[in-house]
Formats: sequence, C-alpha cells, structure tokens
Amino acid sequence: MTTPAPARASLTRFAWLSIAAAVTTIGLKTGAYLLTGSVGLLSDALESLVNLVAAMLTLAMLGVAARPPDEEHAYGYGKAEYFASGAEGALILLAAAGIAWTATERLLSPHPIEQVGLGLVVSVAASLVNFGVARVLLRAGRRHHSIALEADAHHLMTDVWTSAGVLGAVGLVALTGWQRLDPLIAIAVAANIVWTGVKIIRRSALGLLDRALAPEEQAALRAVLDRHACSEVQFHALRTRQAGSRRFVTVHVLVPGAWTVARGHALVDAIEQEARAVLPNATMETHLEALEDPAAWQDQELDRPLPPAAPRQAP
Repeated sequence: MTTPAPARASLTRFAWLSIAAAVTTIGLKTGAYLLTGSVGLLSDALESLVNLVAAMLTLAMLGVAARPPDEEHAYGYGKAEYFASGAEGALILLAAAGIAWTATERLLSPHPIEQVGLGLVVSVAASLVNFGVARVLLRAGRRHHSIALEADAHHLMTDVWTSAGVLGAVGLVALTGWQRLDPLIAIAVAANIVWTGVKIIRRSALGLLDRALAPEEQAALRAVLDRHACSEVQFHALRTRQAGSRRFVTVHVLVPGAWTVARGHALVDAIEQEARAVLPNATMETHLEALEDPAAWQDQELDRPLPPAAPRQAP
C-alpha cells in the first residue's frame, strides 16, 4: 500500500519529536557533565548536539520528500531522505573527532570526577528519553518505509548504548579511582560513533546509486512472477531500485504473439497488482513482448543493442 502525499507530509511530526528529545537530552547531559566533570559525559552531550542537527535536517528533507511529482521530477522527491541521512553521517564523524580530541587532552591531564551519583541519575534520565523516542521513530520508519526516520532512530539507539558505556565508565572510575579510564572510554565512544557514521554514509551513497531492493524483497517479487510463469508466459530483464520510501520495478513479460492486447493487458495488470501487494510503495512498469520474436530476447541488458544499419543502395 502506497503512503499518500498528505500522510508522507505528516511524518514531519516524528522529526519534531526527535528535535524535542535532542534538546531535552542536551540539557540533561550537559548538566551531568557540569556536575561531574566527566569527559565521557561531555562526549555524550556532544553526540546529542549532533542528534539535534540531524533531526533538523531530517525534518527539512522529509518535507521535501513529501512533495508530489512534478514536471521536472516525474519520479517524485523520495531521494531527498538520503541527503538527510548522508549529512547525519558526516556530522557524526565530526562529533567523533571532537570527542577524541577532548578525551586525548583529558587522558594526558586527568581530572577527578565529582558528584558521581547525581550525574549518573541525570544521564540515565537522558538515555531513557532517547530510548523511548528511538522506539517510536523506528516503528514509524518501518510502517511508512521512511529511511530518514529509520536512520534517525538507529542513531538515537546508538546514543543509548554509548551512554550505557559512559555511565559504566563513570561508575568504575568512582569505584577504582583510576581517572584515565574516563577518557579511554570516551575514545572508545568516538570509535563507535565513527563506525555508525560510516555505515549511515554508506547506506545513503548506495541509495543515491540506485541499489537493487533487499534480497528478501526481490524474493517476494520473484514469487509473484513464478506464480504466473508457464510455457506461454516468461519473464526477463527484471530490475529494481529504491528512492527513499518508494520502490521501482521494471520487467519484460513475454507472451505468445497471437494473444490479444486485452489478454496481455489483463495479465500484466494482475502481476502489477500482486507485486504492489507484497512491495508497499512500489511503482511497477511492465513491457509486453512476443515470446517467439527473436528481438524480444535481445533486450535483456540495460542498453538494448541497436539494430544493424540498413545497407546503402548503390546510386
């Protein structure tokens, strides 16, 4: 089932929720850092600042992606979501660099952590906010097939696990008195953030490069085609790609040349309906060809070979 444009536009409310969560957690984590002086908690607060910028980008790109197709963008604006996730990945890498720089300074000049108990309570509250919002965004992203919302949700969940590591480090410092453990954990947090940023950027790049649908989605599509395949009906040149929440499928359908146009149209119409049932937000295009025509078997590649030029007549 395709999500209509008004429903797509309503997804921006989830981006506003992410913005509110980021503002809340920035305040809580900054307060926790000021109470304790923990560079690990500072790194956590810096990542929440990245969350805020990423949520704002997601809000902007969701608005663009919800625009209906027009004359210049006949396939819609769905790929705008990849710009949001790509920029988010870049911001994550910048935040990781800042965290590593701060942690290295603290590693060389360790400082004691103060008011550990109160700082941990404040940071735990911030993590619970992120966890709750991440679950809401993940459900919404999967339900509406929004890559931008899913990326934002996974980013928030990474923040939750990062916070868990930082909280553990602060607790261990309080128990052992080893001050350098705090910046070491902060550096580990930075490394984890780098890995997350790289994955998000890679996913965005693959989306912009028109990567094929996921294997399980292709299997569902092939199952539809297999139900109709027989000695009189064959398929080739199946191609898939995804642009944001929308999927695009093209396939050539080969039937006997003696079939009427009405019979061929009824077949491809049934195939398209069944494909859209298993692939939500799918736009499917079929090309009907004569099974016994040799030319029909020469266009399986992306670029169909040109017919040989006709010989020139002698003057």
